[in-house]
Amino acid sequence: LIYDSFAHYLVTEKGYDEDLLTLAPDSLDFCCKGLVLDIEEGNFLKLAEDGTVLRASHGTKSMTFEEILEIYGRKEWKHFNTVSGMVSRTAKYYLYDNYFDLPGALLCARVVDSLDQHDGQKKYDFWKDMVAAIQHNYKISAFKENCGMYFPEVKNHPDKYLQRCPESVKKWLKQLKNSGKILLLITSSHSDYCRLLCEHVLGNDFEEYFDILITNALKPGFFCHTPNQRPFRTLENDEEQEALLLLDKPGWYSQGNATQLYDLLKKMTGKLDPKVVYFGDSMHSDIFPARHFSNWETVFILEELLGDKGIVPAEAESEPLEKKGKYEGDQLKVPYFVSKQWGSFFMDRLPGLENAEETLVHTWSCKCISTYSTIAIPSLEAIADLPLDYRFTRFSSNSSATAGYYPSPPRALLPNEDSVTMK
Repeated sequence: LIYDSFAHYLVTEKGYDEDLLTLAPDSLDFCCKGLVLDIEEGNFLKLAEDGTVLRASHGTKSMTFEEILEIYGRKEWKHFNTVSGMVSRTAKYYLYDNYFDLPGALLCARVVDSLDQHDGQKKYDFWKDMVAAIQHNYKISAFKENCGMYFPEVKNHPDKYLQRCPESVKKWLKQLKNSGKILLLITSSHSDYCRLLCEHVLGNDFEEYFDILITNALKPGFFCHTPNQRPFRTLENDEEQEALLLLDKPGWYSQGNATQLYDLLKKMTGKLDPKVVYFGDSMHSDIFPARHFSNWETVFILEELLGDKGIVPAEAESEPLEKKGKYEGDQLKVPYFVSKQWGSFFMDRLPGLENAEETLVHTWSCKCISTYSTIAIPSLEAIADLPLDYRFTRFSSNSSATAGYYPSPPRALLPNEDSVTMK
């Protein structure tokens, strides 16, 4: 749906090739978290922890080791310092780090293929059109106006796109609240879309699970902007109202900043430095900024921990055929299975230069996990049945790079694991 909503806009509004509208079932193998798009070159890169390029593609076409050496050399990618310092995005590159973004990577790659075929251009200028497609489909008023393809479709067929929250997770949320914890929901989605999702996923009483709900949070800016730059606003009928000078009570708010939120948490807990644990699935929007700017504990939701084992989630096995997604007959795997084109999210082989042995190296994505997450888990379900006082082993500078993975580290990171396919 995300792919179609962007492609449709590029074709109908910006005159791109209609071929973009058709998607071969196996083409989604291209989608792999942790890729960086070098916008001007039209290249996608998979980076090692030291910033060297491990794999690359021009458009959708994989580049050979020789081509990578010729273009990028065996040295740190030119923007690595900027991207790694702030896990950032700029006009020159875009980091694809969550499943919501990933279909856009495939579309951009196919746009590059298409432009090469028709124009043979060397520098690419399609990004402004991609941004316009994102704006068109996801602007704050799009849900209300039924504009774009995305919101109208999710509104009309929520069951097709949304999975209900497991009972174990609901029970866990209630246990946390009953034990005196303050529960927050912080999302960059606007309140109307958030309500649709939460009612469908948690139930009509979803507001009872949380003390504070913050929508249109505009992460990662939520964590680094000052109260003046990004004040909280109240909502009336999903319309944002005037800016608040301070946040003095729990409730539902829009926009805002972590500084004033933390002041409210101090007031609510009666503590000078209340501990916040923040769960998120985007390194760029959630985990890095929450740790770097707010020094919160961070739990990284990393579905790749499921795919690594090669297991099919139980509910997928038991579903009747008619309920399965339209691609499943074509052997399309769930997104977190290892991409054939890009290999493991965690590790890769770096070919040796001049007959030297190849070496196994951690990816930059893997390094970010152990640097900025307190722990990484495959889903909330994986921890929902644990006692609330369960003590997790954390990632920390003095322990191994695998310590914080729960329930177990990805296979690719375990020593002497011959069965890991990197080729």
